Amino acid sequence: MRYRLFGEHTGLRVSELVLGAANFGLGWGHGADLDASRAMLDRYAAAGGNFIDSADVYQFGQSEEFLGTLLQGRRDDFVIATKYTQAARPEAGVLATGNSRLAMRMSVEASLRRLKTDRIDLYWVHYADGVTPTDEIMRGLDDLVRSGKVLYIGLSDFPAWRVARAATLAELRGWAPLAGLQFEHSLVERTSEHELMPAGEALGLGMVAWSPLGGGVLTGKYRRGEQGRLEALGGAVFQQENSAQRTAIVDTTLAIAGELDVAPAQVAVAWVLRKGALPIIGPRSLAHLDAYLGAADLALSPEQVARLDAVSQAPAIFPRSMIDAPALRQSAAGGQFDRVVPPRIAVA
Repeated sequence: MRYRLFGEHTGLRVSELVLGAANFGLGWGHGADLDASRAMLDRYAAAGGNFIDSADVYQFGQSEEFLGTLLQGRRDDFVIATKYTQAARPEAGVLATGNSRLAMRMSVEASLRRLKTDRIDLYWVHYADGVTPTDEIMRGLDDLVRSGKVLYIGLSDFPAWRVARAATLAELRGWAPLAGLQFEHSLVERTSEHELMPAGEALGLGMVAWSPLGGGVLTGKYRRGEQGRLEALGGAVFQQENSAQRTAIVDTTLAIAGELDVAPAQVAVAWVLRKGALPIIGPRSLAHLDAYLGAADLALSPEQVARLDAVSQAPAIFPRSMIDAPALRQSAAGGQFDRVVPPRIAVA
């Protein structure tokens, strides 16, 4: 497995496939026990993987507890990323949840204990709670970085305008820089390409994509009667095959997998990886993990990528639908748009 620098503001070298640990534990009534989790972690490490993504809420804290046990003696071989917002206890109250500085402080201390470590390498705000100001979040994260309990910080599932504000506040006030951005991205969920991915690229953030299989729909398993996330999570973070376009996307993914003689999961994950974000693979068994791992070495042809792009294309939204119109592009360039060399990345 190859390694990439995590964005443009760090020297952190992380593997291209991120091991999602949401299935490490049985606190949700489904997942993998400690021995199965150990087997998956060992297989991932043997393939060159070094980037693990967890959260305090995963398996109500068991995910972090399992990792704390499994990483003893090899802690420094892995980048541990975890998150706060929901807390580990299902009965957690109003003070322990959300994005506040208080919830952040309580959560990070509890995560450090469960992980049996003195630092969290990458600490994500799990998602925007809609009430905590961005400056409170960023100042709190800066305190954690200065204390040495957290090394890098990121925002998960925040709107792009808040990501841009957070990065700017940190830059202007001399706080720890925003390093990462996490969002959903797959062939059946491409709306993050409208604002979030251009923002991440322009701001130099390390980008991580969750649910690259659309909750498993891209494997075609639901057509075979399997339950997967429908049973395990009650349909949460699951993209249904509920439109003609999505049926065409699944058909195309399965067809290309047949052409390459690989698992459909490899095609779907390889496509996400090619688009610039690091996919989180969230196996529940060694068989699932093996179906994912080949994606790092899978070479999709330009023609195959073009087919996947075309069948999954999301309609443009405002303002891109306006400013990308050929007439306006020409107008903004004095009629010389085709002669202007564009910047290598989107401008911020």
